[in-house]
Amino acid sequence: MDKYPKLTKNMQTDILIVGGGLTGGSLFYQLRDDKRKVTLVERSTLGMGATGRSSAKITFLQENIYTKLANNFDEFIASLYYESQKLAIEKMKEIIKKEKIDCDFKASSSYLYTLIEDEVEDIKREKELLSSFKELVKEIDILPNGMKVKKGFYVNDTYVFHPLKYLNAIAKKGIKKDHEIYENTNVINVVKKDDLYYCYTKDAIITCKELVIATHYPNFLVPFLFPIKCYLEKSYILAKKEKDMKEFNAINISNPIYSIRYYNEFKLVVGASHNLCIKNNDTENVHELQQLANIKNPTYIWSNHDIMTLDDLPYIGVLKEHLYLATGYNTWGMTNATLASLVLYDLLNHQENRYSNLLSLQRGISKVKIIKYPLNIFSNVYSYMHSKINVRKKWYHDNPYFTKFDGKNVAIYKDKTGKEHIVYIKCPHLKCNLIFNRVEETWDCPCHGSRFTLDGKCIMGPSNYDISYKK
Repeated sequence: MDKYPKLTKNMQTDILIVGGGLTGGSLFYQLRDDKRKVTLVERSTLGMGATGRSSAKITFLQENIYTKLANNFDEFIASLYYESQKLAIEKMKEIIKKEKIDCDFKASSSYLYTLIEDEVEDIKREKELLSSFKELVKEIDILPNGMKVKKGFYVNDTYVFHPLKYLNAIAKKGIKKDHEIYENTNVINVVKKDDLYYCYTKDAIITCKELVIATHYPNFLVPFLFPIKCYLEKSYILAKKEKDMKEFNAINISNPIYSIRYYNEFKLVVGASHNLCIKNNDTENVHELQQLANIKNPTYIWSNHDIMTLDDLPYIGVLKEHLYLATGYNTWGMTNATLASLVLYDLLNHQENRYSNLLSLQRGISKVKIIKYPLNIFSNVYSYMHSKINVRKKWYHDNPYFTKFDGKNVAIYKDKTGKEHIVYIKCPHLKCNLIFNRVEETWDCPCHGSRFTLDGKCIMGPSNYDISYKK
């Protein structure tokens, strides 16, 4: 993987992209021939956030998304979203072929199914909608791995790949004079003066005309009021070596969600998904997924956060003059990150884009939003209050334990070697109390998803600051 320098001195640029995941990297690539100065900054290293934790399916078969959109809006909106996902897939195929990118890109038919009789009609409805979009859909009653289902179907022209190999390749293709990437460069504050944005890092100030926020979870509250328009879903991924490999991927439409794909000699299973505000015992959640997947000793275990919007459509577009935002991909980040790069490219060049109104940050209130807004506000309040009331979770036993140093609340965790790790327990973002993730040995925020290492280094936002204890 290519490494990029840290920005240590003030600079001016025309377009600043904040966030080096697939969205930021794809937009940086799209702007490769732009005559303006383009700069991308990433708080850690490229792809080490949500992109690198993804199961990396490139598919337009996204649970029963088209039924949801047809019910919440109409069939035209559903068809327009379908169209956008197909476009994103074609664009990725085109880039991989044109740039000769080695990223383990493989065709992988996508299956949608249910094991529950009550959901058979939902599967039928999704199939009917896809057929009305002229998509070739084939019914099945058994998956390629031999699992019998109540009802299901599959589509082709869907793929899997290695997202970090792809991201690093397109980022490298975008590098040239006046088109630069900086890693380990965290933008912690943004101030607008006159017609320019002043973006402050720990070591430098970046001045830009156009600012694109391509981070997973934006760290600001206004003007978008992000926490009440979206919520975070946490999922767990198990990877296990399997001799009988299959070239397909599948997902069901019920809770608990159960998603599978294959990569080289590994079978990847995604599930135990839940609103981040609840079910905070990671050990218990992983055990639940292991039982569901019948996997006793997975080779690897990790988790990921997805930004879920209230109307099932991403937020991609203009936030305010010369300020752009792309987020809320509802677990389908590979296609929507690519789509975002195409939409943002057009907006930055004052060109029309067929999908800009569909994905607009200023889009109207739908009936599903009216229902979900109060629930989302409640879940935000609940997660904050519960984090304050119940600091010592019952599954901690006595490790970590909590005390006060110099009048401040701290947690002390003793690792397997007996070494003690001391951190402050409040998330710097909005002061929620953190929860210890015993599976990955990280401190996680149950409100907005910030994550910290054992010693308090922030590895995932929206927090911009560490929680390391300082004597």
